[in-house]
Amino acid sequence: MSDMRFIMIGIALIFVGFIILGVFGHNYQAATLESNEFGTCYEYSTDKAPVEISCSFKIIDQMLFFALIIGFTGAGIIALMKGVKGNWDNKVKPEDMVGPGKRDNEDSDND
Repeated sequence: MSDMRFIMIGIALIFVGFIILGVFGHNYQAATLESNEFGTCYEYSTDKAPVEISCSFKIIDQMLFFALIIGFTGAGIIALMKGVKGNWDNKVKPEDMVGPGKRDNEDSDND
């Protein structure tokens, strides 16, 4: 895969991680607060009354959610590093090189 593709994939993965965190993150931040302050946790629903649940289940859900976010972001960072570190200049053929160091025809300079 070319180096530019890795850079685009990395940016997309990091973007997806932040979007998921922004959209769904508010559902998972209350577990720590509820368990530290009150000692009891509740599962909230729009059509039923709150149901008391074990705080450990809610904290495990929170940790899995953040592990998913860290996975997306980490994969994006690894892809970015692979894309930036890639061998951009190593695959240029000598006949395709341009610039100050290239000598096409040394005889034309002497004429």
